[in-house]
Amino acid sequence: MANFEVARQDNAEVSVLQLTGYLDAHTAPEFEGALKKLMQESRFKIVVNLDRLQYISSAGLGVFMGFIEEIRQNSGDIKISQVSQRVYKVFDLLGFPSLYEFYESADEAIGKFSL
Repeated sequence: MANFEVARQDNAEVSVLQLTGYLDAHTAPEFEGALKKLMQESRFKIVVNLDRLQYISSAGLGVFMGFIEEIRQNSGDIKISQVSQRVYKVFDLLGFPSLYEFYESADEAIGKFSL
C-alpha cells in the first residue's frame, strides 16, 4: 500500500493541505486530524490540493463531508484544487461538484477566498 501524507502551508488567512498518496479507511484519520487542528486554530478557509493524491475511497470522501457544515457555519469553506482526472471521477460520481468548488491550481482557489 502506498504511503499517505498531509502537509500544511498557511498562506495569510488560508490554509492549504497537500494530500499525497492513498486516502482510504486506514489513512482518513490523519486527514481528519489535520482538519480538526485547523478548526481548533479557527482557520476555516481551507484549500485541499490533490495533485499528488493517487486514490480516494468513500472513507476519504466522508472526511470532506464530516467537516464542511461546521466550517461553513464559521464563514469558511473547503475548496479543492489540482485533482487528477481519475480522482475527480470519484468526486463527480458522488455529486461533489455541486457541493464543492474545484480549481485548476491552489493559487486560484486561495484567490477565491479574497473575493
